[in-house]
Amino acid sequence: MRVRTFRLAALSLATVALALGTSVTPAQAGATEAGQFSDTARSSAHNTVSAITDRLARQLASSLADDARQAGLFSAAATQGVNLATVDASPALASVVARANRAVLDTKGLPSDGTSLLQIRLANPDAQAALARGTAPLIAASPTDDAVTSVTAYDLSSGAKVLLDTSRLPQRPLFLVEVDTERAVPIGLKVMRAMFDTHGLGSAKSDVTPQGGYWANQVTAIRLAVDHEPDIKGAAEIFGIAGGFGFDSHVRVDTVTMPYLDYDGRTYYPNQVIVHYGFYKYNFADFVMYEDDGDTNYRDLATALINALLYIVDQGAYQALVNAIINAMPNEWWTDDPDYTDSWYSLSTGSSGRFYGAAGNGWMDIRPYWIEQF
Repeated sequence: MRVRTFRLAALSLATVALALGTSVTPAQAGATEAGQFSDTARSSAHNTVSAITDRLARQLASSLADDARQAGLFSAAATQGVNLATVDASPALASVVARANRAVLDTKGLPSDGTSLLQIRLANPDAQAALARGTAPLIAASPTDDAVTSVTAYDLSSGAKVLLDTSRLPQRPLFLVEVDTERAVPIGLKVMRAMFDTHGLGSAKSDVTPQGGYWANQVTAIRLAVDHEPDIKGAAEIFGIAGGFGFDSHVRVDTVTMPYLDYDGRTYYPNQVIVHYGFYKYNFADFVMYEDDGDTNYRDLATALINALLYIVDQGAYQALVNAIINAMPNEWWTDDPDYTDSWYSLSTGSSGRFYGAAGNGWMDIRPYWIEQF
């Protein structure tokens, strides 16, 4: 995978929003000092997911190294990702992991319900033999910024810092402490849907049930040139947002997970339905893809969309006010989370064939798909 930043990702929410006229200031995550995890994770400007996972990686390589070894953490993570909360750990290790998890949930705008998202895994499975021979591994936090070119790892034998290139994996075994985005994305999208419903932008507002069935867009093949995941990190976690006008003449947005889109440069054949026209007033909708790099705050993203779309009213014809979106969103939004991947304008029930994204980063083969009523 290659690292690339889309500076003018304003096209992204354009496809979701269709129209936008208000500025948005997403809330920023906060931080605590000196490697201590706080239950109020967003109390200052530096407690990002990256900071939380880096502190935990450093502790696992130093003060908590013996606890981690005794718990069999590294041997277990050598073959598969291990949820850190499931480890039979010492009270000290369990306490640190629990506080870190609470901090991550808060920083990502997810419910504080005890869900554990932190995991550790061997980033380079081909180094298992070296690990078995006793080679001291490195421990690092997965990068959450696709633009970074290096990441700090910690030597398990000495705790010393080692600078790694994000574009390639090291020869030494490397364990990554990270957010399990495969688990986080469905939870995050559930949060977004609930917020959309509360503010009249989601599926709960629908008082019209398609009679007999309705047309949808089905993706039969899809390929991304760049997924914004550094090579050192591994598979991406993509999700999409569809936008159109509901029958109440207000904007409606729907979310969809795309868990199969793991790597760029590969073609996937999901046969996935992404846009449901039975709930839209017009025969058109837009679609945008994002990638959760670990730092995505779903509450902030939903808030930004709600603020942008809540007061947009149908003017009697399908509209996509791209310039309004570009002018309304703050500059920092396009360089922070979540990572804009690509967007597709004016899909319709008749869309058939290959459609390239507005950013030139991907294409989808789409066909009309009829969904029968039960």
